[in-house]
Amino acid sequence: MAILNGLLGSWGRRGGFYFKESIKVPKFPHPEYPHPKWDWRNIGEKYPLAQMGITTEVIKCAIPSKTNKYPVKAMMVAGTNITKSIPNKKLLEEAMNNLEFMVVMDTMPMDVTGYADVVLPECTYLERYDDIRSATNRAPSIAVRVPAVPPKYNSKPGWWVAKQIGERIGLGEYFKYNDYEEVIEWQLNKMGTSLEEMKKIGVKHFPRTSGPLYLEEGKNYEFPTASGKIELYSNELKNLGFDPLPVYTKHPEPPQGFYRLNYGRAPMHTFSRTANNPNLNDLKSENNLWVNPKVARILGLKTGQSVWLRNQDKIVSTFSIKVRVTERIRWDSVYMVHGFGHDNKKLTRAFGKGINDTQMISKVAVDPIMGGTGMRGNFVEILTQNPHKTVEI
Repeated sequence: MAILNGLLGSWGRRGGFYFKESIKVPKFPHPEYPHPKWDWRNIGEKYPLAQMGITTEVIKCAIPSKTNKYPVKAMMVAGTNITKSIPNKKLLEEAMNNLEFMVVMDTMPMDVTGYADVVLPECTYLERYDDIRSATNRAPSIAVRVPAVPPKYNSKPGWWVAKQIGERIGLGEYFKYNDYEEVIEWQLNKMGTSLEEMKKIGVKHFPRTSGPLYLEEGKNYEFPTASGKIELYSNELKNLGFDPLPVYTKHPEPPQGFYRLNYGRAPMHTFSRTANNPNLNDLKSENNLWVNPKVARILGLKTGQSVWLRNQDKIVSTFSIKVRVTERIRWDSVYMVHGFGHDNKKLTRAFGKGINDTQMISKVAVDPIMGGTGMRGNFVEILTQNPHKTVEI
């Protein structure tokens, strides 16, 4: 897609890609951080163009091995239900079971809390301050999330948890504030505004300073590449030992009786975090399996019928899912919304509703350049009988 947009001249053109801009949020003063012996860059060293930590590589480093140079012995998981978002559950469970210590901080009793040594209950976004959001748009803007109500029960905001832990292990000098409101006020003052103003206006816009929104006719423009041009042939990739031009690789096709598993999002939910929210659960309480009418006729499926899935590695879904017969899916694929199929009974509204797509994703393709993962290479067959039902003779 990037090459196509380059060939069509979409960059810096109206109706195509404009030159976006953001404003930098100043950092609250603190001592210089110590330099670790190794970090995520070392863990992902075989992916030279990775821009951040590669989750799957971190997970592998939590499994003891003679060749593991960077052993991960503890994890703190905050606001991420990793058992519903990380593929290859078998590998993930092996990693978590080998950790010496695991902390989970979440607003809900998500499935991952069952693996934790310590669970820290965090208050929701309506009950806390969060970092200033600096949006990257046509013109820069900032927004501040302000608590609407005080935290319920004994839940605490993430900044409070970090400050308490830091002070108790002798790192109090990095948390020279009593309340995070002080940090936000200091940052806003440096940006020419205040918390009082932000509470009134919600979002503050700033003028552009980086130049025009689009390329100007008759003026030369240099892109941030070695040649200053849009590069379809990358010498940087070539020098790193990769193909300088993308090479088409035929993707595997589903075997007879199987269908490619595709997944996506629903506008009313955020990943797997909100399935138990009463208001959002009313809008969508479970996912459906989209099936092409041709496939439905062959298998005798009808809309609303409950089915189970089994993938290419013989992994069977824990729960069932209801069929939706629709022309919106190809005959060689099925589709479901991500974020359902919770197996923690404390999630009283979400428990057992639909299938967890991540459970079905045991095969992962890895980008050799930057370590990103492709998870739509898994195939499933549709089971019309409950595979978990025992028959007494």
